[in-house]
Amino acid sequence: MAERYYAVAKSYMLYRQRHTEDREIRDKLNFLMDYCEASNAASGSKYDSNANVENKNMATLIGELPKSNFIRLNRRLLTDRLKEMYGREISDKYIELLNSHFIYKNDETSLANYCASITMYPWLISGTLSIGGNSTKPTNLKSFCGGFTNMVFMVSSMLSGACATPEFLMYLNYFIGLEYGKEYYLNSDKQADLSLKKRTIDKVITDCFEQIVYSINQPTGARNFQAVFWNISYYDRFYFESLFGEFVFPDGSRPDWDSLNWLQKRFMKWFNQERTRAVLTFPVETMALLTENGDAKDTEYGDFTAEMYAEGHSFFTYMSDNADSLSSCCRLRNEITDNGFSYTLGAGGVSTGSKSVLTINLNRCIQKAAKEGTHYLFFLEEVIDLAHKAQLAYNENLKYMQSKGMLPLFDAGYINLSRQYLTIGVNGLVEAAEYLGIEITDNPAYADFTGRVLGLIETYNKKYRSKDVMFNCEMIPAENVGVKHAKWDREAGYHVSRDCYNSYFYVVEDSSLNIVDKFRLHGRKYIEHLTGGSALHLNLDEHLSKTQYRQLLRVATQEGCNYFTFNIPNTVCNDCQHIDKRNLKVCPVCQSENLDYLTRVIGYMKRVSNFSRPRQHEAARRHYGKLGITN
Repeated sequence: MAERYYAVAKSYMLYRQRHTEDREIRDKLNFLMDYCEASNAASGSKYDSNANVENKNMATLIGELPKSNFIRLNRRLLTDRLKEMYGREISDKYIELLNSHFIYKNDETSLANYCASITMYPWLISGTLSIGGNSTKPTNLKSFCGGFTNMVFMVSSMLSGACATPEFLMYLNYFIGLEYGKEYYLNSDKQADLSLKKRTIDKVITDCFEQIVYSINQPTGARNFQAVFWNISYYDRFYFESLFGEFVFPDGSRPDWDSLNWLQKRFMKWFNQERTRAVLTFPVETMALLTENGDAKDTEYGDFTAEMYAEGHSFFTYMSDNADSLSSCCRLRNEITDNGFSYTLGAGGVSTGSKSVLTINLNRCIQKAAKEGTHYLFFLEEVIDLAHKAQLAYNENLKYMQSKGMLPLFDAGYINLSRQYLTIGVNGLVEAAEYLGIEITDNPAYADFTGRVLGLIETYNKKYRSKDVMFNCEMIPAENVGVKHAKWDREAGYHVSRDCYNSYFYVVEDSSLNIVDKFRLHGRKYIEHLTGGSALHLNLDEHLSKTQYRQLLRVATQEGCNYFTFNIPNTVCNDCQHIDKRNLKVCPVCQSENLDYLTRVIGYMKRVSNFSRPRQHEAARRHYGKLGITN
């Protein structure tokens, strides 16, 4: 160009462009062939392996192919905004930390914001019209069931993570009451229709359960042929009254606790039994219990929770001494900032979630600082500060999208932008402590280390918080990034002690820790700075008794472990399809040894055979405690 050979320069640029395009096509073709050869969809995925994708087919391949383009687009959008807000140096530093795997931007393969716990009140008064649908508001039980399913699919298509509907059973209870009266639960065995089946009220209700649950567990094209991530909540009486004490339905009536109490228990019992007939991953359920004096305040629900665990049901329990938060994902805990009621938006407290998650690879950060001879907190502070700036830049992009009408969920009031969090995720905490020679047990050195690291993040969360922006910190599930971090760090010459970084405060394969140890390691001493949550997945080899589970609820309360589940592998026979809630080596029906197992990959239950290959190896190393509190 400087010598004015313009034609030559143009030819060279066109040649380079064609060469780049050819390389991209070749890379796509190689990926296509590798994906077709992969053992399952999770193993074939290059960017975000996900055990929720059960089948590998043309639909899932079509969803995988453009992901690299989405990553480049998302990075350009974010770096352009960073330049505008903080200058080129910060923008370049973000890309440097991202490419060298000190930080990881979750869900870069999607333009949508992350997860949300929604209020369904806008749908209750106007249907899906306000979010681009064509369904009017539900008017009866039948239209509620069909309309609810459609609404969840629509909402989930505009999120990259989970959709939580904390009001689901309360609204269902309302429409059942409109059909059969508020005291329907007292007459549930009475005939409800004139069909040849002569269904009882109870059968009508369980048919509603079946319609909704099986429909939502179907793969959907809008989510790359995977089921939507759907979460619901149950409440004890005190938690419910705290959240919905001021709630009013559009007709002026208030929620009825007695019938809802019956319905919650009926759904849990039904869902537990239905999981012996089919592999049903969703909804992910959370039982919310208020605590007082070291135990569940509502003893009826404390007993019922223990009863359901003893019957083999798999769900999360969230315990708190005040109704301060809800779960919008399998692990993410979101503080409730407004518990008021609006006649247009419903219960404000349930509308929360996370807009974006940006994860810090603690193991790499701390090892880099050690190699350079500086204290790890100095380098970590630099990374944390930049992570907050990147999240603020993302938030500005989200606000721009909303201003252009691209985020109808926010405009319609299903989600409130200012009540959603920007989440700083952490991964590699245990591995970083191991590198520093700290024993991963409940001891002063480990408690001090976790307090320093997570406390520093919380300090910056508070520093960058404003009336319009909130931050929290979460120990992320890391279904695929836990594997990626271990792989990338090993390739870069860092010390890596396992092939998948932990998502807990203890080493998941450690057989020396007992059950109480694990509750303590996920207790108040260690989780106090994790305002975005962490969940104890207590792996057990077999189910406990109701009495034992009831005692563990007290242990959790006393140790300050507020979010947990019990994880016992369920057996699936590949020959006769029998599902058993026990961890067996032989099918009790056909005696086959051709078995698969249902367990939580991290948060949600799937067949182990659906896990990515590295996650299958991780699952095989997990230690499952034996029966009894001291095992």
